[in-house]
Amino acid sequence: MATIKVPEVVPSPTQDSETIHEALHGFIIDTKAVIKVLGHRNTTQRKIIRDTYRELYNQDLIDALHSKITFNFGRAVVLWTYDPSERDARLVNEALSSKKIDKNELQVIVEISCASSPHHLMAIRKCYCSLYKRSLEEDIIDNAPKSVRKILVGLVSAFRFDGEMVDMDLANDEASKLEETIKLKQLDQDVFVWILSTRNVFQLRATFESYQQKFGNHIFEDIKDSGNDLLVSFVKDVIRCIASPEKYFAEVIKVATDGWGTKEDLLTRAIVSRAEVDMVKVREAYLDIHNTSLDKLVKDETSGHYGDFLMALLGN
Repeated sequence: MATIKVPEVVPSPTQDSETIHEALHGFIIDTKAVIKVLGHRNTTQRKIIRDTYRELYNQDLIDALHSKITFNFGRAVVLWTYDPSERDARLVNEALSSKKIDKNELQVIVEISCASSPHHLMAIRKCYCSLYKRSLEEDIIDNAPKSVRKILVGLVSAFRFDGEMVDMDLANDEASKLEETIKLKQLDQDVFVWILSTRNVFQLRATFESYQQKFGNHIFEDIKDSGNDLLVSFVKDVIRCIASPEKYFAEVIKVATDGWGTKEDLLTRAIVSRAEVDMVKVREAYLDIHNTSLDKLVKDETSGHYGDFLMALLGN
């Protein structure tokens, strides 16, 4: 359910590479040409363009973009041009390298571990090792706040079944187990961790629904007094992201554009990461929740080349 639009007739990777090179090395940078190419090519096409650009000009396209385009537009274009697994590995490393890892940094890891397919998550972990010569799990243990390390490691290291199989008896049983750990205020207990990190997402959604039916509240409402503020906030994000990625990212975009000033890094990450995945559903969820257009919101809250590029990723 992607929103990007690829033209029916796509120029060759050589033509696209030449267009980008000319756009970056003219007297004035031709940002419209950069958007016209990169904003309308899928993952496979962008990878071939990057390979072709290196062959033609003996320079990584990412480096070329970095050197010529800056600020929010530059960051958005570079993140988009990376292969998705490399992009996500770099985003996780950036979060784990922060001087203080708080809710915002943890959200990056939640989104990547809970809204990715098992195969994509595995590719991220492999890419992380290749880039940083350490496992993602090692860096979580060394850098993440102690209260969330156990759940984080479980989330990033599990390979969930990638199917829609649901066992309702199991869902009812595990809803009760989750309720027990919440009552005991032990969100890092083994049973809580392995249920959240190993069950397939459809099974977990059934478990969350069973929890609400059996105990009268949505599970994240009961979690609010079950640990320190960071742990509770983190687990709520995990459950929301698993239960409905489209609603989760609709709210991320809302948060990014609320208040005084737009939080561009948050907005960029949400749109770049979901434009080829489920942005159509995110758009529908936003309209359903807020009764207004996500596209109009993004257009109103951004400007210049940065806004034009995000609108291209949204299919405009």
